[in-house]
Amino acid sequence: MQPSIRKQVFSLALPVVLSSLLQRSVGIIAIFLVGGLGASAIAAVGIGQIMVFVLMSLSWGINVGVTVQVSQLWGANRREDAGQAAFQSLLLAVVGAAVIMVLGHAFADRLGLFLGASGDVRAMLSDYAGIIFTFIFFTIFINVISGIMHGTGDTKTPLYATLLVNLMYVSLAYPMIYGHAGFPVLGVRGAAIAIAIAEGMGAMFLLYRSVRKRYIVPSRRFEMKYLLLNAKLGLPVFVDRLLQNTGSLIFAKIILLYGTAVYAAHQVGLAIEAFSFMPGYGIAVAAATMVGQNLGAGKQAEARISAYEANRLAVILMATMGFVFFFFPYGLLRAFTNDPDVIRYGILYMKIVAFAQIPLAITMVVGGSLRGAGDTGFIMFATVAGMWLVRIPLAAMLAAVWAWEIHFVWSVMILDWLMRVSLMLWRYHRKSWARLEM
Repeated sequence: MQPSIRKQVFSLALPVVLSSLLQRSVGIIAIFLVGGLGASAIAAVGIGQIMVFVLMSLSWGINVGVTVQVSQLWGANRREDAGQAAFQSLLLAVVGAAVIMVLGHAFADRLGLFLGASGDVRAMLSDYAGIIFTFIFFTIFINVISGIMHGTGDTKTPLYATLLVNLMYVSLAYPMIYGHAGFPVLGVRGAAIAIAIAEGMGAMFLLYRSVRKRYIVPSRRFEMKYLLLNAKLGLPVFVDRLLQNTGSLIFAKIILLYGTAVYAAHQVGLAIEAFSFMPGYGIAVAAATMVGQNLGAGKQAEARISAYEANRLAVILMATMGFVFFFFPYGLLRAFTNDPDVIRYGILYMKIVAFAQIPLAITMVVGGSLRGAGDTGFIMFATVAGMWLVRIPLAAMLAAVWAWEIHFVWSVMILDWLMRVSLMLWRYHRKSWARLEM
């Protein structure tokens, strides 16, 4: 049984890993392309991306809620009900997108002020965020529809969509940013416009495919049982992501105390680290899908084996990436920037986060397994413990009170993930899994 489950985990995870990398690579490419405009442009786009992550917390709540519902209904062979649940979640996504768009426009400039960004960084942030949040509907639709498809076990179609988005973005962003192929020089605005066009194409492709394959079954009325279950499952995830991303925002403010060059190094380092944690996220999605489908079919033993095999794969991949980060950081950083200060601090950052890769891998995949079982609340508790009881207070003390060097502040991230992995493993071994009642 175990070899076949291992093969299934790998076949589900590989497209998700690739699509996750491609989805995140739009942000990575944006950082890469605006690098030629200087450290201020890197900082502005980086802050804009953090703001998107914070406000997208609502979308992630809907995403996880629908993935759990669809996976368990699909495993129980109730596919029409799964399509109904998916449609109700898409309606929630429309409402969520409107809220996020309004908040994004209202708080972009205030965020720059809060973080203490310089005037030129704030001006670029305003240009970038204004366009991004005008077209945030496309980003949210890609997120939620991908969650629907992951629940059915179709991990390849989201991969095709993210491939389309990346091809469109690469072909448009560079000429728009630097004024080639007949475009005017648009700077960071060009990076944002290219994202809007590319994600619009990706969202339309996913919507067409999901309706055609009846992953989404339109209805003329609200199905309150699915909406309420999505809220029950998704609310802890929304709060978890909000706490995580807001914590990242506070952590960014702490990093900015050390200057624009250090913050730019932090952003470039995060972009590079995505090559590790995006595969971890992809494997976590595969774990959630397989655990949910097996529990929906009443196969608890297979659900646990799926979780184990997903964890094994994630640890191998992310430990390998940690090795690369520690021993070969210069070449990775040099691909993004030629600023000597950004590279110098970036090397320090990469060597530190190399040690976080294994606890991060286990935390992500165990979290995915618990989500597949419908246990979304405890993950929020682990985030509070790691981010808000360890990372933020320690980093604030080290930076603002004791004025220690930046490498001590970055090292606090390792303590954060060690706290989370300890709590998640404890919960995993105590959890008695059963399928949801729908």
